Amino acid sequence: MSKVCQLTGKRPMKGHKVSHSNVKTKRRFLPNLQKKRFFVPETNEWIQINVSTHALRNIDKLGIFDYLKQLKADGFDTGVTLNKK
Repeated sequence: MSKVCQLTGKRPMKGHKVSHSNVKTKRRFLPNLQKKRFFVPETNEWIQINVSTHALRNIDKLGIFDYLKQLKADGFDTGVTLNKK
C-alpha cells in the first residue's frame, strides 16, 4: 500500500530523531492513512480510498461528493470518477 493520501496528497516526510545526547539519526514521519469505503448517494455507488484523517474531517464537514467536487475544481486528480446519474 502506498503511503499517500488519495485526496490531500499527503506523503511521508523526512526528519531527524534527536537523542538526549543530541545525536541526529534519519527517520520518516508517516501520514495517518486509513483505508475507507464511502457510499456516494449522488452516484449510487461505493468507493474505497486511502485517505488521511485530515481528509476524513473535511469529508465529515462537507460530505464526500461535495469534497470530491471541490478537489476536482481545484485541479487535484483523486482517481475517483464523479459520474452523476
